[in-house]
Amino acid sequence: MGRHFLELTDAATLETEHYLLARRAVLDAVGSCAMAVIHGSAGLGKTYAVDELVHEQGIRVLWTSFPSRPTTRAVAANLYELLAGRRTRLDRFTIITRLVEQLAHGPDAVVVDESQLLTGDCIELLRYLHDHRATRFALVLVGGNGTWAVLSREPMLASRVYRRVRFQPLRRADVLAAIPAYHPVYATADSELIALIDDHFAHGNLRNWAAFTHSALGLLAETGRERLDEQIIRNVFALHSGGAHP
Repeated sequence: MGRHFLELTDAATLETEHYLLARRAVLDAVGSCAMAVIHGSAGLGKTYAVDELVHEQGIRVLWTSFPSRPTTRAVAANLYELLAGRRTRLDRFTIITRLVEQLAHGPDAVVVDESQLLTGDCIELLRYLHDHRATRFALVLVGGNGTWAVLSREPMLASRVYRRVRFQPLRRADVLAAIPAYHPVYATADSELIALIDDHFAHGNLRNWAAFTHSALGLLAETGRERLDEQIIRNVFALHSGGAHP
């Protein structure tokens, strides 16, 4: 099951437009052994949406991520080691040959998180593995806007993307409609208070909402209060020292 930022307890999954589109995109990609790209700014729930879906549907997934600008050998070796369950010192070409053999038997999908850190050569390697006659798996690239920037520079890669979802911050109307159901602490909060938090801290970003909620719950517990009010809200702003403010 997907994990909320800071392991926030009692938080609900918000079935936003982007969340539902991402689920559909991954399901379509898995069903057709195709490529999907889920991208957008940090903290909008991209990884959470994919993680929630694969656990819910029991999809066999090889999930990985890489440091910034890895070599193609590092990408191939990482995938092979995850599948084979052992380290390898083989050269890049031998690893790729062995990797194709491993991928011929599954998984249902390879998910690469933080894929904006990959180079064009690395994404081309993933495309090669995905398109190989012996393999049959969905390739899901999850990452920042840089993911699509890399793909769009390579028409051969971009043309193979079957589904693409770009996550964006929640609009004001969506925030006011969704946040009361996000956590019990907001169930009785006035819309003006929710708007205040979004204007000065969250900005439609779910990770910011999780961070705010975690801090607010701590202050409520410390002060013995049960309801969110403006004083608690502004104290949370102060605790975060303007880190998420405009």
